[in-house]
Amino acid sequence: QVHLVESGGGLVQAGGSLRLSCAASGSILSIQRMGWHRQAPGKQRELVATVTSGGSTNYGDSVKGRFTISRDNAKNTVLLQMNDLKPEDTAVYYCIVVNLLRDYWGQGTQVTVSS
Repeated sequence: QVHLVESGGGLVQAGGSLRLSCAASGSILSIQRMGWHRQAPGKQRELVATVTSGGSTNYGDSVKGRFTISRDNAKNTVLLQMNDLKPEDTAVYYCIVVNLLRDYWGQGTQVTVSS
């Protein structure tokens, strides 16, 4: 059993910042990658950012230079610092944890950016 706890979503004005957190617990073996995807209404789920156990990062093109992902391997926690937020960043943000066997998804946290 794997449990993901997401926090940090909310409402912010354009240009503002938010920080998302995702803590993984339970029977997790050999986490390879942790990160975030997002889904806006009427759109497909898309990559926001991921980080491997070795610290390699990957960002979606729309967030490069504004978002920063970091990871605490000892605590199985991943953080997403989101700066200079734009209305088009409005979406449900989902935490993802990938190990050798499968992907695990969080329930999602809403981020709303007002113009």
